[in-house]
Amino acid sequence: MQEDFRLIVDLVTVLAAASFGGLLAAALRLPVLLGYIFGGIVVGPTGLGLIKELIQVETLAQFGVAFLLFALGVEFSLKQLNKVRAIALGGGTLQILLTIAFTAAVSVFVGWVDTPTQGIFLGGILSLSSTAVVLRSLMETNETESAQGQVTLGILIIQDLALGLMLAVLPALDHPESVGTAVAQALLVTALFAGAAIAAGIWLIPPFLRWVASTESRELFLLSVIVLCLGIALLTEHLGLSIEMGAFVAGLMISEVEYADQALTYVEPLRDVFATLFFAAIGMLIDPLFLIQNWELILSLVAIVMLGKFLIVVPLVSFFRYPLRVAIFAGLGLAQIGEFSFVLASEGQKLGLVSRRVYLLILGTTAVTLMVTPFLLKATPQILLLLEKVPLLKDWMNKLDMPQELSSNAELKDHVVVCGYGRIGQGIVALLQSKGYPVLVIEDAESKVQMLRSQNIPYLYGNCASPLVLEKAEIDHARSMLIAISDPIATRLAVQRAISLSPEIDIVARADKDADIDTLYQFGAKEVVHPTFEASLELTTHLLICLGESTTDIQAELIGIRRSRYANFRPEIACVLPTPLLLTPSPNLAEIDKAS
Repeated sequence: MQEDFRLIVDLVTVLAAASFGGLLAAALRLPVLLGYIFGGIVVGPTGLGLIKELIQVETLAQFGVAFLLFALGVEFSLKQLNKVRAIALGGGTLQILLTIAFTAAVSVFVGWVDTPTQGIFLGGILSLSSTAVVLRSLMETNETESAQGQVTLGILIIQDLALGLMLAVLPALDHPESVGTAVAQALLVTALFAGAAIAAGIWLIPPFLRWVASTESRELFLLSVIVLCLGIALLTEHLGLSIEMGAFVAGLMISEVEYADQALTYVEPLRDVFATLFFAAIGMLIDPLFLIQNWELILSLVAIVMLGKFLIVVPLVSFFRYPLRVAIFAGLGLAQIGEFSFVLASEGQKLGLVSRRVYLLILGTTAVTLMVTPFLLKATPQILLLLEKVPLLKDWMNKLDMPQELSSNAELKDHVVVCGYGRIGQGIVALLQSKGYPVLVIEDAESKVQMLRSQNIPYLYGNCASPLVLEKAEIDHARSMLIAISDPIATRLAVQRAISLSPEIDIVARADKDADIDTLYQFGAKEVVHPTFEASLELTTHLLICLGESTTDIQAELIGIRRSRYANFRPEIACVLPTPLLLTPSPNLAEIDKAS
C-alpha cells in the first residue's frame, strides 16, 4: 500500500475502533472514554497490530489535546480563573512540590530508583494529572461550573503549565549544578510569553477577530481560530514550553472577546473528533500482555499512587478553606497520572533516567488510573454519603464545614433561606425584600459575602450543604428554602439535610441536569426548576400569545408540564407518556392585548 494512503487507512481504522468501543461502553453504561481507550488497545501494536504508523497517529492525536485545552481556555475565562487563583497557584504548586518530594523520598528509601535525581524525575511524572480525562468527565456530568470543578481544573491548569518547566529542567537533572540556571531560564521565557500573550489579548486579538467576523464567512472565521490556536501552541513548543500550554493560553486570549462563544461552537466538533483520536492513541500505547504479567505489581502501584495523591490534595484544598466535599472531589479527580506523563516518561527514558521496565510500569499504572478516574468522579456523590455514615469521619467532615459568620441583622424566624448569591440568587433576594419577606442568604464565596455586607443583606457565611450551617440558619424555623447554586452535589446534599432537620419545610431547588429533577423530588424538594426548560416555556408562552392562543389555556398547559416534571422535554420519559393535548386556536385580539 502507498505510504501516503497508509495514514488515511490508519486514521479510519482508529476512529472506527474508537467509535465501536464508545458504542460498546455506552451500551454497558460505562464512560465512553473507556471505549475509546479499549478501541486503541484492540487495533494497536500490542493488539491486532492493524496500525502501522503509530507515530503519525500520535502526532495527529496531539491536536485533540490542543483543541481540548483551547476550548477549556475559552470556557475557563480569566475572570473564572481569578476566582480560584489562590488554590490554583498556591495549592497547585504545593501539590506538585509535595508529590515530587514524597515520591523521591519513598522511591529512594524502598529502592525503586538508584539516585535521588531519578526519584525527583519519578515524582514529576506522578505529580501530573489528566486534564483531558477529568475535563471530559466533568463535561459529561455538567460539573465544570461547580466549585469542585473549578478548583480541580484550576490545579490541573497549573500542572499543565508546570509541564513546560519540567521538560526544560529535565536535561539538567544529571548535572545538579545547572538545574538552577535551567529553572531560571524557563521561568523567564514563561514570564515573557505571558506578558506578550496579555498584550496580544488586549490589543491584537479582538480587532483581528472583529475584522475576520466582518467578512461574514464561517469558513474564514473557523480557519482563523484554528490557525490562532495551533500557531500559538507551536510557538510555545518552539520556546521550550508545551503545546498544551500554548493552546490553553490561546483560548484565554479569545475568552474575553465577544466572539468567544462563536469560536467555541465552531471548534467543538473538531475538538471531539481529535480528542477521540487522542484517547485511542493512549490505548495503543498500552500493552495488555505486560499488564496481565505484572498485574499484582501494577495494581499495588495504582493503589499507592491514587491514595498518595488523594492524601496530598484533600488537606491542601481544605487548607484553602474549601468545604470537605470540594476537597474530596478534587482529591478523587486528581488521583491519577496524567496523559502528559507519557511525554515526560518518554523523554526520561531517552535520557537514561528510567529503565525500559520502569517505563512500561509507568505506562501501565497511568493507563489503569486513567480508566478508573471516570468511575470515581461519577461515584463521588455516593462516596460522600458513605463517608458521612462513618461516625469518626462524620464529625471530622462537619468540623471543616463550620459556619464562619452570621450577620448581625439576620432574622431567624419565619424567614426565607436562599442558598447562593449568584445572578439568580441576587434577583430572587431583591424580589423577596421588595415584598417585605425576611431573607437569609447562605454563601461560601468571600467575594459574594462582601457584596452581601455592602448591601446590608442578612447572610450566613458557610456551605449550604453542611448540617451545621443549616442548623445555624435555623432551618427548622424557616418558612421556605430556595437553592439557587449550580453545584449538583451540594444541591442534593442541601435538600437531603434540610429535610432531615425540618421535614415540612418548602424547598425549591435548581436542577441543571435532567437526572437531578427526579432525584431532588425524591429527596424532598417541593418544586424543582430546570433553567433550560423554563426558558423554553417562557419563549413558547410569548410566541403562543402572539399567535392568538388563550392565556388561560397556555397557563393550564404550563402547569401540566411542570407537574409532569418537564416530561415533554425529557425523551426517556416522554416516550412512555401520552401525547399532550394541543391548544385550541383562539385568535382573540382582546385576550392578546390583555395578556400583553
